[in-house]
Amino acid sequence: MLIRPAADRDRTAILSIIAPVIRRGETYPLDRDMSEADALAYWFGPDKTVFVAEEDGVVLGTYTIRPNQAGGGRHVCNCGYITAGEAAGRGIARAMCLHSLDQARSHGYRAMQFNFVVSTNDRAVALWQAMGFEIVGTLPRAFEHPSHGPVDAFVMFQTL
Repeated sequence: MLIRPAADRDRTAILSIIAPVIRRGETYPLDRDMSEADALAYWFGPDKTVFVAEEDGVVLGTYTIRPNQAGGGRHVCNCGYITAGEAAGRGIARAMCLHSLDQARSHGYRAMQFNFVVSTNDRAVALWQAMGFEIVGTLPRAFEHPSHGPVDAFVMFQTL
């Protein structure tokens, strides 16, 4: 598997990965009805660097990395990851997380923080914990899950 910076030619593939996740509304606190243009604008925000994970020329996942805050908080980065549904369970998210940790270190970040991990996203919570992240805060009933109703969100953190 190759993980590389996203190029303009990847936008269609990235949209095909992120749009279904946004529409389901189970893991990202985004408007489920946002337009495709708005979804791409969000993913490719000006403060983000976007990467793709590909195998045999097929994009199987994407992640973003950015400073978590400005000014005195910019030494902590934040990432978001989405794997294509058909690639779930193949280690794509783990590979992207490892890559992002290396990227973070090489860019001088001293920590990585996930601001809003939905508590019912069991696979992600378990993976991030296995990758060395700790739950450092719980936001009670902060996420309106489409089938579970209000659920907690976690703040997860790792010092680099």
